[in-house]
Amino acid sequence: MASSATSLVCLGAIAGVHGVKGLVRLKSFTARAQDIAAYGPLQDAKGARRFELALVGSSRGALIARIKGIEDRNAAERLKGEKLYVARDRLPATEAGEFYHADLIGLAVEREDGTPLGRIVAVHDFGGGPNLEIQPESGDSVMVPFTVAVVPMVDVAGRRVVVVPPIGLLETPEPRRKGRSR
Repeated sequence: MASSATSLVCLGAIAGVHGVKGLVRLKSFTARAQDIAAYGPLQDAKGARRFELALVGSSRGALIARIKGIEDRNAAERLKGEKLYVARDRLPATEAGEFYHADLIGLAVEREDGTPLGRIVAVHDFGGGPNLEIQPESGDSVMVPFTVAVVPMVDVAGRRVVVVPPIGLLETPEPRRKGRSR
């Protein structure tokens, strides 16, 4: 999704249910977990459903919330895995040098010498820190660690990032020769 005033930013996801009265467990992607409820109603990726959250507590690292209109466990279970979005223009403005991960999607990726490497298609965090998923013009996408050493420059206004990939990450291996090796 491109960065614009009407683009969506994923603030969290419904991780599961809590109890039998329709409460849900939320995984928040905001800097302060409870801020997921600070921007008004959230929506699904298509904008077809709205979710009005009321936080009621936390349990085992997740927030517990009531969603308006969800009154029982079965209704809550049907929402498991649903990602929760807000319009980008409802979020606070960023300071100089700051950005939201959603602002990176679609940016051109290039080496320090200007050689194009592709475009950012996603930002992932599997627990060891964020990674940028880069899609080259052809071939499979590649993940690079989103660290200052590997990504020394992010220019959201200029719609590009500079990547210094770890040695061997983007090089293609030499084809294997047929026959027996000695």
